[in-house]
Amino acid sequence: MGDDDERMTVLLYSDDVDTRERVKLAVGRRPARGLPLVEWLEVATEPSVVAAMDSGTVDVAILDGEATPAGGMGIARQMKDEIFRCPPILVLTGRVQDNWLANWSRADAAVPHPLDPFVLAETVAELMRRRRAELPTA
Repeated sequence: MGDDDERMTVLLYSDDVDTRERVKLAVGRRPARGLPLVEWLEVATEPSVVAAMDSGTVDVAILDGEATPAGGMGIARQMKDEIFRCPPILVLTGRVQDNWLANWSRADAAVPHPLDPFVLAETVAELMRRRRAELPTA
């Protein structure tokens, strides 16, 4: 299997289709050299996030802290409490000053709005590397 065949599933939660599109454009198909291709799993509701995370197929989760009615930070905290070996979670915060909320949520990383494409791609790449190192090798 070549490098182009390897994929990692990135869950992307936001009720805002424009936010989801901006994230996907920033991260792209492969956020950094040497990483697998990203397979996007887009969801717009909290039950969809929970179902996807419970499935065990998510490698990295990006949760929009500004989503309504369920914000990504509360969902992140719930997932960290409920899922054994929870995949790394990135929360998108409303502003830099909201990083304390990201810490409360126990997210692995936070990127504030307005989204900086370089910072977002680099952060996702780091979380993918971390997850890859945690996964058992075949």
